[in-house]
Amino acid sequence: MALPTLPTSLPPLRTLFFDDLRIGMTERLKKTIAASDVVGFAQLTGDRNPVHLSEHFAARTPFGRRIAHGLYTASLISAVLGTRLPGPGAIYIAQTLNFRAPVKIGDTVTVVVTVAELIPEKSRARLACVCKVGRQVVLDGEALVKVPREEKGKRPPMRL
Repeated sequence: MALPTLPTSLPPLRTLFFDDLRIGMTERLKKTIAASDVVGFAQLTGDRNPVHLSEHFAARTPFGRRIAHGLYTASLISAVLGTRLPGPGAIYIAQTLNFRAPVKIGDTVTVVVTVAELIPEKSRARLACVCKVGRQVVLDGEALVKVPREEKGKRPPMRL
């Protein structure tokens, strides 16, 4: 089965194996949140809370206008883990999330993922995760991922 064509604006996939990782390695992703992203996330998850979908409703909340789902912002962390650091083959074990501030339609979120700890006996990496809008931290936490080890001479080809 052929894989779907992805927009060319996405960074290329990068596979890092456990032995490629170093404490302090960092990867970033920037995403401007569009109304269509929020509507699409609501359709995918079934979370139709009107604070995400109705300007009229959201105007009467402390936010004053529509906000993105917190887990949509968190999913941008998953995008970094699954495509760049460590990349394809990494398996999510755990994730902590601290929601610090709302993300509004039109905000540009910068996701920064940094290798904080390496656990060689289990091929795991603990990653510090921070999402910001400008200088404001909107979400932070840690991810624990199992990272594949390279089998010599068997690096899988990268296609997408």
